[in-house]
Amino acid sequence: MKKVISTVILTLLIAWTAMAQSRSGRESDYRFAFVLNPQISWLKSDHGAADVNGNLMGYNFGVVMDKFFAKNYAISTGLTINTTGGKLRYNDNNEPIDFTVGGEIVALPPNSTFEYRLKYLEVPFSLKLQTNDFQRASYYGIFGLSGQVNIKTNDGAGKNINDEVRKFNFGYQFGGGMQYSIGGDAYLMFGLTYNQGLSDVTSNKTIDDKANLNRLVFNFGVIF
Repeated sequence: MKKVISTVILTLLIAWTAMAQSRSGRESDYRFAFVLNPQISWLKSDHGAADVNGNLMGYNFGVVMDKFFAKNYAISTGLTINTTGGKLRYNDNNEPIDFTVGGEIVALPPNSTFEYRLKYLEVPFSLKLQTNDFQRASYYGIFGLSGQVNIKTNDGAGKNINDEVRKFNFGYQFGGGMQYSIGGDAYLMFGLTYNQGLSDVTSNKTIDDKANLNRLVFNFGVIF
């Protein structure tokens, strides 16, 4: 996992350096997009007493910006609101597990499922590679990092689980898609991105585990 992080960071640093040193004789291009992305998310724990027990449907929407430092290469970032989460089934030696739900301690019976519904502010930072237009369409790939700050939680029944969730989340992402010209500088964007969590999302005091948040994101947007 450290090799993955190092590779991503090195790739982005090289791209950032190239962008800073670019002297193409023209201003670097900025492109903005409004995105609305349905997604499937799930939690995966490294503890034997916490098993994946279902995924959640969510969405991710906001604004993304591409800054091109060469004709087919850009640094991509933005700000989105990410509604996500997952379900874990807990069974720790047939003993109840304490969770803080709505500010109160709740004992979860053995072999029960706990639902994490999470909302984040997300800032992606990726290298984007894009082809030239071909019959009004171009194709792209992205590879980079994603940082998130938790802004809301609930257990699926409307009660907050702030004490069970860490404030920050961090991971890497990769994917690709197509951009289709609809006239002028406007494009429709379609793509698929996989996000792999690297940090621990949960913070239960009974189960000492590391639960990563993973997402499969279906990208839809309008570039202008």
